[in-house]
Amino acid sequence: MTNTLDAHSPGEAAARVREVLGAGPVVALTGAGISTDSGIPDYRGPDSPPRTPMTYQEFVGDADFRRHYWARNHIGWRRVEETSPNDGHRALADLERAGVVSGVITQNVDTLHDAAGSTRVIDLHGRYDRVICLDCRAVTGREALAVRLTELNPGFADEVADVEVAPDADAVLACTEHFRVADCSSCGGVLKPDIVYFGENVPKPRVLEAYSMVDHSAGLVVVGSSLTVFSGRRFVKHAADQGKPVVILNRGATRADDIATLTVEHGCSEVLRALVDSYLAQR
Repeated sequence: MTNTLDAHSPGEAAARVREVLGAGPVVALTGAGISTDSGIPDYRGPDSPPRTPMTYQEFVGDADFRRHYWARNHIGWRRVEETSPNDGHRALADLERAGVVSGVITQNVDTLHDAAGSTRVIDLHGRYDRVICLDCRAVTGREALAVRLTELNPGFADEVADVEVAPDADAVLACTEHFRVADCSSCGGVLKPDIVYFGENVPKPRVLEAYSMVDHSAGLVVVGSSLTVFSGRRFVKHAADQGKPVVILNRGATRADDIATLTVEHGCSEVLRALVDSYLAQR
């Protein structure tokens, strides 16, 4: 039976999490909720507005959808690039250095775990800072594409007022009809962010690597994810099926609360920092 902990101080919550997880090492599965303190909005948090992300089928099947996406991304990706890791990201890196966390499986594409110092990170849904050609499969940096898009669309970014940016670096824009899209510089093929879209499968080698990470861990801690999407939730079930402790730290209910050992309703950064202090205090 799941034990739910809420309305406690970060220190009290961390003590309970540590009691459940033990000495580790454990895997951290992170979602958009860990990045909200960095200024990146959540998709499904309690206060998040409704969003309808573009699907893979829409992107590959309609040139107008692709133009609309790249126009928005041309604005949004830079906003994500300008963000910095918050104390939740840094705390997970500290826990890795302390041997408590063996690795991070992140559903985020913002690369903030790398920036914070985590060394073993599986980017389950890809990375916003890379672009892939759907024809020749060449992977290039998003910065290089930004230069090309700016040349094709001079002044476009300057004409756009302050906009809302989503976790995948998409931006909310009304008018994109005149935006010009860049094709692959190698083969002329269709370019796509190196991100797993809704309706697209996570590459199998990446999934198997994540399963292996869970297999070699003593438990799993979910941080800032509602686990609505199966691509992340499957690793929670995998750990639970192995009889390993599962702790969920998230504001709001998740789709795996029924199989978790402990659920904690609290902010990610505060509890993770208190968790670092709790482990280090015992050494």
